[in-house]
Order: sequence, then structure tokens, then C-alpha cells
Amino acid sequence: MAKASDIKNGNILRFNGELVQVEEFLHRTPGNLRAFYQARMRNVRSGKLVEYRFRTDEEVDIARVETSNYQYLYEDGESLVVMDNETYDQHNVPKKLFGPAVKFLKEGANVTVAFESEEPIMGSVPNSAELEITYTEPAVKGDTSTSALKNATVETGAEIKVPLFVNIGDKVKVDTASGSYVERVKG
Repeated sequence: MAKASDIKNGNILRFNGELVQVEEFLHRTPGNLRAFYQARMRNVRSGKLVEYRFRTDEEVDIARVETSNYQYLYEDGESLVVMDNETYDQHNVPKKLFGPAVKFLKEGANVTVAFESEEPIMGSVPNSAELEITYTEPAVKGDTSTSALKNATVETGAEIKVPLFVNIGDKVKVDTASGSYVERVKG
């Protein structure tokens, strides 16, 4: 067991039987009162925010989490099959751990998965993805407004908004967090 003073931002704790990730951890010494640690933590499974005050000598359970890079192979129902880049072991990881960015994941892409005692608890995809446009309406001739956007479908099936000059077959860079168009990719 560790003391509350050992906690750092980003640590994953076993707190009230749940796994939580520390987002903000501050040491407070209010006037002539006892010092304490104010923690803002996010539940790994549900995403709910938890606020808690730890005494400085309070014991905490810091989870042993192993984070590693994996290659996304294919989708299998409600999970993704990923392969360890070093041992070639395959794991099924629930899709929901990756959040909404999972719709921009292309087979062969590298993902990061965190395991706590053989159980996947968190997943993240790269910040951007280069995807090919499989469908979009053709641009209307003469419409050259710079900020106008149109709907487009990328090769993973996700829909995004792109500028009017983007056509079917173009490769575009997409911000996976917001799902927004970044730029057209040459070549």
C-alpha cells in the first residue's frame, strides 16, 4: 500500500472498489488546519468524475497498470482484436474503451492499451488518421466560399465534414478526438 503523498497525476488507483485515473492532485494547507490532498479523478469504466480529499497519511492502492502499443487487426462484434507488437499475442479489447474515436480506426493502425492484471481498462487511438474519402457530393461549380463544408464518408464508414474542394478518392487527415477535417494529404 502506498501513502496519499505518493500519488501523481495520471496514476490509476483502486478507489472504493473501482479503478479511477487521477486527473488533478493538489496539496492544500488551509490556514491553521491540517494539510490534505485534493484529488479529481475519473472513473475508468464509466467516465464519471470523482472528487475526494485524502489525508496526507491515508493509505491508497495504486493499481499496477501496464501500457503497451498494439496493432489493430480487425473488429469482432463489440470488441477489437489487437496484437502485441513484440510477442504477437492477440487480445480482445472492448470497443467502448476507445471512445468515439474508434470509428476512425483503420486495420493495421497502432493503438495503445492499458491492462490491469490481464484486463484491458483503457485504450487510445492516434491523435489523427489519414483516411480516403469513399463518398462525397461533387462541388457546385462557382461555389468558392472558403468556409463552406459538405458531408463526406471515409473508408472506415465514419461521416465527417470536409471543404468543398475535397473529392472522392482524396486522402484527408482527420482529428480523431473531434472528428474534424484537418487537411488534404498529398500522394
